[in-house]
Amino acid sequence: MKNIFLEIQNNEFVKMLLESIGDGVFSLDTQGRIISWNPAMEQISGYVAKDAIGRGCRILGFSQCFGKDCPTDFTECGIFKKGKIEPTECLLHHKDGHAVPVIKTVRVIKKENGSIIGIVEAVTDLTELNNTKLKMKKATRRLDALCRFDRIIGKSHAMQNVFASIKAAAASAATILVQGESGTGKELVAYAIHSCSARKKKPLITVNCSALSESLLESELFGHMKGAFTGAIRDRTGRFEEADGGTVFLDEIGEISPFIQIKLLRVLQQKEIERVGESRKRMINIRIIAATNKDLLNLVQERRFREDLYYRLKVFTIYLPPLRKRKDDIPLLVNHFIGIHNKNTGKQIQGILQPAMRIFMDYPWPGNVRELENAIEHAFVLCEGDQIDVFDLPMEMRQAEYHPVFFESYKASKKALWPGKKLVREKLFDLLKECDWNKAEVARRVGMSRASIWKYMKKWDIPLKKPF
Repeated sequence: MKNIFLEIQNNEFVKMLLESIGDGVFSLDTQGRIISWNPAMEQISGYVAKDAIGRGCRILGFSQCFGKDCPTDFTECGIFKKGKIEPTECLLHHKDGHAVPVIKTVRVIKKENGSIIGIVEAVTDLTELNNTKLKMKKATRRLDALCRFDRIIGKSHAMQNVFASIKAAAASAATILVQGESGTGKELVAYAIHSCSARKKKPLITVNCSALSESLLESELFGHMKGAFTGAIRDRTGRFEEADGGTVFLDEIGEISPFIQIKLLRVLQQKEIERVGESRKRMINIRIIAATNKDLLNLVQERRFREDLYYRLKVFTIYLPPLRKRKDDIPLLVNHFIGIHNKNTGKQIQGILQPAMRIFMDYPWPGNVRELENAIEHAFVLCEGDQIDVFDLPMEMRQAEYHPVFFESYKASKKALWPGKKLVREKLFDLLKECDWNKAEVARRVGMSRASIWKYMKKWDIPLKKPF
């Protein structure tokens, strides 16, 4: 019987078909000798057809073939027992000596009576794909770098401005005032400035000014001498001295008393301190970064904060926007905290379902990033699948009404649209059509939470997604 592969070689149509295939294809007889070799194999391996035909597939030196090297006797090859090799990623040894990443697929060809007549192998070159993956990884790293500064995350325009301000602050020796609501990450900004500055090898000392009484804060900052007050049983070095050469971060600076304000002003003006109970002046070399969630200028106008200290502190001001004003960053932050809690808990949560993400996007976040992290941690406690769902979220998020502090623009529209009217199925359906099925917008218009709209839709059998 004439060899089928020789018949194929002599068939002009089949030859043209093999030549047009982008993947490498070659065939072997029952003795393991190569009997056909398409042009793509020449390009992938470097061997032209006349070099390859008549030789064994050992010339390709596949790194993976039944988990062992090719046997000297081809009849011992595992392909005859297995009958096939499913697509397998491995390396091919190019004629020039370098390795080529490929996917190899092998099939034994049999007659109708089951006797083997040969083998066909297909080889896909992964070089371009791997190069593309590498470029994508590099691009992802560059994008990640654009969305991060130290431990601060954000791609919004507002956060890009913050990143630029941090870089400028780190390059200077000026006193920095960081302003922003609680939970926006003021301490992270101070850490980033310090770690990028010339003082990064020296200490960064953090003091929460609102956590201590006036006398304790004075001792904490300036230190004290033995016997300076009841309980002062030994000399104590203050935080300013401990940070010599480095940075002191004074959090909640708006809470300090007038007496501490005077002492702090002297530190900023003269770079010197006196320990409590001591008259000796000690020179210090520190940089001060202060932070507050209060309007210091308003406190100055109310005569609760010294004007001269205010201007000493605000040499360079960095304003951290609240989360509700940079909602583009919410998906980034959600993914970031999911990654952190996966590591901490050993869970493998892959992400968040769209209805839950809509709640994240619609919620006003009075507690800012800190509250968002706590919401993710809460979800990790309840989530039993690999995706965070609506009912994994804290109750206050699912049932939140939109507070007028955060949505002043909707206050008037709510009154105008719903002066004592009760929501009914027909009106809800009309509003959904009017808002293009944006349930968050509907919720704002009727003065309810998005979760409430979602429940009404289920109750009244209204499709959750826009019907086509």
